[in-house]
Amino acid sequence: MRLHICAVGRIRSVPERALIDDYLSRFEKTGRTHGLGAIREHEIDERKADSQASEGQALLRAVPEGASLLALDERGRQMSSPEFAHFLLQMRDRGLRDMACLIGGADGLSAEVTGRADQLLSLGPMVWPHRLVRVMLAEQLYRAATIMAGSPYHRA
Repeated sequence: MRLHICAVGRIRSVPERALIDDYLSRFEKTGRTHGLGAIREHEIDERKADSQASEGQALLRAVPEGASLLALDERGRQMSSPEFAHFLLQMRDRGLRDMACLIGGADGLSAEVTGRADQLLSLGPMVWPHRLVRVMLAEQLYRAATIMAGSPYHRA
């Protein structure tokens, strides 16, 4: 199963970029042995989208055809890290080819995006800046792969 992070905002030479790259690199090594391909990022330039609705439309255009949509939203389902790993395994075992994880901009995701999502996921009841959400998602994807691998990284 291929994973995609589709996010509003471009992250360049900042500490968040280094963290994201580190976790995605680790994921690629660990996830590959469990049928999870490298994670591809699709960044939406927020300067080209002048509203939450236009950001949502741009996000949906970035999603590969036929991909399952996992939208990160504060009103979504909260999962433990092992539950998230199990969720990814279920999607992989169903034969899902692509899953897109969607991260909105400063105003969150449009109703169109959340309405089309197959699953809403919350990283907790607090609202997080979208740059940090991308770091946290990258880390949780890597953590899920280590849980699948039985690695000692996740110490629960």
